[in-house]
Amino acid sequence: MEVKPQTDLTERGALFMPGSSGFTLYRTCIGVLKSAVAGAAGGGACVLAGQPFDTIKVKMQTFPDVHQGVGQCLLRTVRVEGLRALYAGSASSFIANIAENSLLFVLYGQSQELIRSMSGTRTCADLSVLQNASAGALSAVFSSVVVSPLELIKCRQQAQHELALGKHRSTMFSIVSTLVRQEGVMGLYRGLTSTWVREIPGYFFFFGGYEMTCRLLNGGSNEKKPWVVVLAGGCGGACFWIGTFPADVVKSRQQVNACGQPAVSFVTGFKTILRDEGVGALYRGLAPTVIRSFPANGALFLAYELTMKALSNV
Repeated sequence: MEVKPQTDLTERGALFMPGSSGFTLYRTCIGVLKSAVAGAAGGGACVLAGQPFDTIKVKMQTFPDVHQGVGQCLLRTVRVEGLRALYAGSASSFIANIAENSLLFVLYGQSQELIRSMSGTRTCADLSVLQNASAGALSAVFSSVVVSPLELIKCRQQAQHELALGKHRSTMFSIVSTLVRQEGVMGLYRGLTSTWVREIPGYFFFFGGYEMTCRLLNGGSNEKKPWVVVLAGGCGGACFWIGTFPADVVKSRQQVNACGQPAVSFVTGFKTILRDEGVGALYRGLAPTVIRSFPANGALFLAYELTMKALSNV
């Protein structure tokens, strides 16, 4: 009976020794899983903290003749539709934010690693603010494909009273089935180009603003205090929206006002709003959105950083 040499076991174990290809793959998979879990936690926290502000933003963007100010929109919505209406679309928002941020932070981490490797930087922690911002823009190219259909569903749920979709509130599934029946599967991607126009520069500003604020407030320290994370997250969110809000207005109009109508391009939609309503219409709803940035994105980054810290020893 032939006895297998002990070196076989040693060789198999060597695949997962530090520095080996197996160990590198294992650490990469663990890193991806950590980023996904932390991003999902951040996405959930973001919805819980900021959903009412997001509902007001969508209503002001898509029905400017009805909602002409933050206070008026808030009071009218609560009086006519009830307090629950401020949380319309919460289920799709929750799913969208968990899916988007889980994917976004995974792609952000991998984009950071790619840029670190190409630039010859020692670790991702040593990347500059510009390099982190570029990693954010790169990650948004792919995450937008996931978030665009979910954003469409959320926007239609939030504006269903103004759309007069009937006495019964539309669910995620009824909106999806109606879209697919009327326009096919590609109907779910109405506004995808506008989403790219918003997300790619938006996440450049988002991660760049977050990293810059953290570094300014931390005074050179790598340790991120909770209050710094919350404030930096809010600043990153504000940078995102101030830089890309016109694209978001066009996207919301495409996804909400075009029910059953032929899709129009981003450029056509942009020109139409500018011609018919003026520059101001492209910034309608900006105030509640910037206000929302601080609790929502502060909660997002705090949940992300705390989850990553809790998983650091895994």
